[in-house]
Amino acid sequence: MSEEPEPLTTGAWSPLGATYDGVGTNFALFSEVAEAVELCLFDDDRNETRIRMTGLTDFVHHVYVPGIGPGQRYGFRVHGPYDPAQGLRCNPNKLLLDPYAKAVSGELGWGQWASGDVHYDQALYGYAIDDQDQYNDTDSAPYVPLSVVISPFFDWEDDRPPRTPMADTVIYETHVRGMTMLHPNIPDELRGTFTGLTQHVIVQHLQSIGVTAVQLLPVQQFVHDRNVLNRGQRTYWGYHTIGYFAPHNDYAVSDPVREFKEMVKAFHSNGIEVILDVAYSHTAEGNHLGPTLCWRGIDNRTYYQLADDDPQYYVDYTGTGNTLNNQAPQTLRMIMDSLRYWVTEMHVDGFRFEFAATLGRDHGEFNRLSPIFSMLQQDPVLNSVKLIAAPWDAGGDQLGRFPSPWSEQNNRYSATVRDFWRGERVQPTDLAGRLAGSADLYQRQGHRPTASINYVTTHDGFTLRDLVSYDQKHNEANGEDNRDGSDDTRSWNCGVEGPTDEPAVLGLRARQQRNFLATLLLSQGVPLLSHGDELGRTQQGNNNAYCQDNELTWIDWPNADAELVRFVAELVQLRRRHPAFHSANFLNTGNEIAWFGPDGESLRDSDWIADEYRTLSMLLAKSELLCVFHAGFDEREVVLPQRKSVRRWSVLLDTAGYETRKAITGSSIRPGRSVLVLRGLR
Repeated sequence: MSEEPEPLTTGAWSPLGATYDGVGTNFALFSEVAEAVELCLFDDDRNETRIRMTGLTDFVHHVYVPGIGPGQRYGFRVHGPYDPAQGLRCNPNKLLLDPYAKAVSGELGWGQWASGDVHYDQALYGYAIDDQDQYNDTDSAPYVPLSVVISPFFDWEDDRPPRTPMADTVIYETHVRGMTMLHPNIPDELRGTFTGLTQHVIVQHLQSIGVTAVQLLPVQQFVHDRNVLNRGQRTYWGYHTIGYFAPHNDYAVSDPVREFKEMVKAFHSNGIEVILDVAYSHTAEGNHLGPTLCWRGIDNRTYYQLADDDPQYYVDYTGTGNTLNNQAPQTLRMIMDSLRYWVTEMHVDGFRFEFAATLGRDHGEFNRLSPIFSMLQQDPVLNSVKLIAAPWDAGGDQLGRFPSPWSEQNNRYSATVRDFWRGERVQPTDLAGRLAGSADLYQRQGHRPTASINYVTTHDGFTLRDLVSYDQKHNEANGEDNRDGSDDTRSWNCGVEGPTDEPAVLGLRARQQRNFLATLLLSQGVPLLSHGDELGRTQQGNNNAYCQDNELTWIDWPNADAELVRFVAELVQLRRRHPAFHSANFLNTGNEIAWFGPDGESLRDSDWIADEYRTLSMLLAKSELLCVFHAGFDEREVVLPQRKSVRRWSVLLDTAGYETRKAITGSSIRPGRSVLVLRGLR
């Protein structure tokens, strides 16, 4: 350890984190329980210099160090009480990441994975591994990632957010590595990086299928789960967040901050928005047995929800071991500062919140008037970006309960559409509700159809191809004896489990994929496509690929389904050409949207609650667009509605493969298991 240099001043208490001003860097860290805080600076050989942070303002410890600039690696040591029974876990032997670090260097040195030494990772814990009641004074500095001072300067040139209206948005959920690792036209050194994601071949593909926004699986700094690494795997999805301000360093060639900004600028220049998948519900530190990496050692009682009757334990609404204390002002400040930073400094266009229900929990109960919701609604920076909730957590599903301006990932849409096309009983009232924007869930809350983020598949579950190829999950590759992942797949294998060469089965599976995609893109609300579904991507029946950072999850570009790509592009163009498919407001039943049975008559009261309804026709009256959804196993006659303004119907789309724009001269059609879009002609 080097001798402490003399700081220029005690510095400023705001902003928090490390702030470079061109001459030196100000460091500020909040901790209400700390008795003293040391700033630890590291050189290239990882030699450590400690500086006592002598400034103290409203529990913020601060110091200004001249001559310190971008690239400087640092951490904190917090001196204070260690009494787990009271929720106090300070331990200055544990080098801590800055909660406001804008960049992170290195990875977490878990023992067996890092060196083969089973004792290597014991330094990461505040307690002795063999005795949880014993204080652990082993220094963790050699084994933890370091915070990095960054330069705030970047030439954004004329970058402008596309600000695509929500009603016109088509979201593409993707993964930085999964999207690029196997693309033959991306240089090897750029695969799996932010830069690789904006190569011309990727952007061109997204534009060709009509994508307006990419939704990136977590790109905030995360760590790899110890158990996953010890199985020889890697954390893939990225929900083990350890830095809410820092782009994940493994997704960069050299400079994650600059390369992330260049990625956003490139997407914007091509009219594509960037939405981040974020997890402000929990952190990578886990439960009371987890490592001390950041918040736990800084101010455990402020940053985490602890059990009222025994604060050595953590409240866990997420199933990950802990829950951020979003009732504490400082934790709320960190979340809001982080969100604003990504919008103002990194230029992102919105967020998808994992376990968003947790953000609204107040002593266990979901409260749509929770402080964070009120703050987001009033914040002039954040109330104009896209806010999307995954409206569930381990405590339950809160679908339809989020306040304006939130949209929600509509899992009821997914369940209904899956059931309909696999031949399960779906009442017309439920199917029609999903196709029309789920007014039953959102209209009473004052929302619009854009509150519903419609999807059939996402990263969590089967891919679209697997949805029509497997009846059961096949997660053996995860190493958990196929116990992990949901058993409720709502899938249908079309007669054969898994791969097959039978032409009839393959043909049916191809049609089913088109049926799902057509239903999704013809529904009111905002469609979300899972990356690779348009390419026929398979995970070989794995519906929980959280630990599969390999060819199982990466898009197999050389074997892409070109016909399916063309079909999706046609679908999106059809949706775009006809605004009736993506109205900003709920359509009025009767004069704007109407529903018909296979007999060509409006649905009667008894029809709406029928269990065995396999055919439903949706008429967008002002545009004379008729969508026929037939999920029966056999062809059947469907009588077309009688319209005074329509003399004949033209086929705009047919998932069974009719020639597009073919005119229909009769009063009925005989669709197989398919979706048809007809347009009335005078």
